[in-house]
Amino acid sequence: MPRQQAAPTRAAVTASTPDTETADTETADTKAAGAEAAGAEAPDPKAADARPESPAGRPDEAPGASSVAATTALLRRAHRAARRRTALLVAVLVTVLIGLLLASVLLGGLRDIPAADVLPAAFGQRTGLADYVIHRIRMPRALAALLAGALFGLSGALYQRLIRNPLATPDIVGISAGAGAGAVTVLILAPGIPYGVEGAALAGSFLLVGAVLLLSRRGGRVDTFRLVLIGIGMAAVCTAYVNYLFSMAGQHSIAQVTRWLVGSVSGVTWDGVTTLAVAFAVCALCAAPLGRALGAMSLGDQLAAGLGARVSAARTAALLLGAAAAAMATSVTGPIGFVSLVSGPIAVRLVGADRALLLAAPIGAVIVLGSDVLAQHGPLISPVPTGVLTALIGAPYFVWLILRRRQGASS
Repeated sequence: MPRQQAAPTRAAVTASTPDTETADTETADTKAAGAEAAGAEAPDPKAADARPESPAGRPDEAPGASSVAATTALLRRAHRAARRRTALLVAVLVTVLIGLLLASVLLGGLRDIPAADVLPAAFGQRTGLADYVIHRIRMPRALAALLAGALFGLSGALYQRLIRNPLATPDIVGISAGAGAGAVTVLILAPGIPYGVEGAALAGSFLLVGAVLLLSRRGGRVDTFRLVLIGIGMAAVCTAYVNYLFSMAGQHSIAQVTRWLVGSVSGVTWDGVTTLAVAFAVCALCAAPLGRALGAMSLGDQLAAGLGARVSAARTAALLLGAAAAAMATSVTGPIGFVSLVSGPIAVRLVGADRALLLAAPIGAVIVLGSDVLAQHGPLISPVPTGVLTALIGAPYFVWLILRRRQGASS
């Protein structure tokens, strides 16, 4: 019996062996399928870090970064376009100045001078009539008109940019009147002092700047409206002082000073041209680093200080520099009116406020030199002092500017 029972047991074990192998096979297949599913669901670290690339081979930028880049590129293009426009306008103005300079030297009264002697005489390489007419009279007059106009234009642009008021120019707020009062004092009372007229003009302009700024302060700040009104009043005081000096002067001094006060480049010598050239070179070099500070100050003193501008130092330097430029031009040619008023706004309209300082000087030079050529050779009006024509141009513009500001304030 035991042997008969043992045989079925081995047969059962033998029969169950294929089922066990099948179960093991199914377990292995299940594990393999689970591994495949896990491999399909598990993220690949490299694939997770991979980002779609742009056609240039760089990862695509976020929308905000792309908009900033587009804005930066647009600003750069606008900056380059503004620089090209400024360079083109400067080239045009220089060409106009050369043409006006030639017209001032060559127009009228050269019949007795050979054409071959004109150019050498302009540089002092001839004698006789050519040297006297061209080198001693016409060349100093033309260069004085050019340099004085540049100084007046620069001074006006500095004051308008600093005070942020188109009416705040040296001839309107009385700076030129103060320089004229100082110069007339020396011309009448002590005409023989070397460089006395230039020194007195500088002193008068600086004194008037200090007085106007002191009287126009309100609450620790300069009120631009009060500055303009007080400047006009101080100019009237200076005019009264000059009239008082006239009552004490002789006939010769009165005739000389009267022509000078109107504003004229007639009779300017090479010494006057040298004075104007040195003054313009110094003022231009000093004004160049002030442009960025004045641009920041146009946003407000606090914001300008936050941007790194030295507000007090820049304001003082601009005030003194503008007064010095107007005083040196006035000391040689007299107070040629309205040039500083007109030059700055024209420059702003052409190239914007940021580059107006660069363009105001050649615009002022074109205005004064063109007015002088017209004053010498214009039909029905010549000869007249240069200041008469600049007043005819500037006075209507001044009235229009005041009316425009009143309309803006009422609206």
